[in-house]
Amino acid sequence: MYTHQNFRRAFTLVELLVVITIIGILIALLLPAVQAAREAARQLQCKNNLKQLALACLNHEEIHHRFPTGGWGCGWTGDADRGTDWRQPGGWIYNILPYLEQQAMHDMGAGMATAEKNTANLQRLSVPLSVLYCPTRRKTTVYPWALDVWNNPVVNAGSPTLAGRNDYAGNGGDFYTDAAWPEWPLWNALSNPNSGPASFSEVENPPGQMTINAKTTFANIANLSTGIFYCGSLIQMADVTDGTSNTYLLGEKYLMPDYYETGVDPGDNESAMTGDNQDTTRWSGQSSTTLWPPTQDTPGLVYGTAFGGAHSNGFQMAFCDGSVQMINYTIAPEVHRRLCNRKDGMTIDGKKF
Repeated sequence: MYTHQNFRRAFTLVELLVVITIIGILIALLLPAVQAAREAARQLQCKNNLKQLALACLNHEEIHHRFPTGGWGCGWTGDADRGTDWRQPGGWIYNILPYLEQQAMHDMGAGMATAEKNTANLQRLSVPLSVLYCPTRRKTTVYPWALDVWNNPVVNAGSPTLAGRNDYAGNGGDFYTDAAWPEWPLWNALSNPNSGPASFSEVENPPGQMTINAKTTFANIANLSTGIFYCGSLIQMADVTDGTSNTYLLGEKYLMPDYYETGVDPGDNESAMTGDNQDTTRWSGQSSTTLWPPTQDTPGLVYGTAFGGAHSNGFQMAFCDGSVQMINYTIAPEVHRRLCNRKDGMTIDGKKF
């Protein structure tokens, strides 16, 4: 009598190697698609961030009849008791906090005595906001305040150890300006004239009255500036004479990848809450003839005055009408310049950006 037995055949070594090879090939084919999908999601989040920032600026303009001011310079941060006009030392990011559902952050220090207010302002400098970070570039957290490299203390706060940063900058125009440029020796706070005035009284004295020094400085800067944000800016929608759909409002800024987390890049060494400087404002050039083309983040290249980004296929810009568009890095420098200038009266071919 014979008994039927079932024998289970095992994989041979060759068959196992073939299966592993096929799995490896499939992973190699799928990985780029997965990475592309993740980057697409990051770009969408970045676009949403820019949309929120642009809408916040437009809400500010609707209520106050002007875009948020650029503030006084990198040596200052926002003051909750100084309104939204020329008296406000904080930059455009600080001024739109109420329209980003951050009223409490904006109002830190309100009504306090000087010492307590400065402590509150210092605390605000160290708060990271996710809406200010491009997820392709870096995570939302605080980064070093490298005082020994670039930074000056903040006049109305002090110097934090860590600072909240921003990957987006306002449009300063096609002519570079800062709190003391070109060479007028009116403000020379601390060791860096970009810091702005050394005290409140240099701008306002007596209370409610602008000093002659401040009038001269603000007027000199405004005479050269062609963008939306600059030191002491109070730009109205009517000042955007080239059209809101043909003028940048804000967008992604260039950073050197080696310095993403160090605070050493001169365009990323302060806090998002400081006044006008190249951390929060970017331009298309030194002047209308010396241009700074937008550039993808590049190791070894410090380029802290230009727009750009971490995405491989372009950088995203919000326009004064609130729309957000992906712009190719190969955009003609002259077209980019015209988009930065709110009032040059020159036509722009929409197919070229």
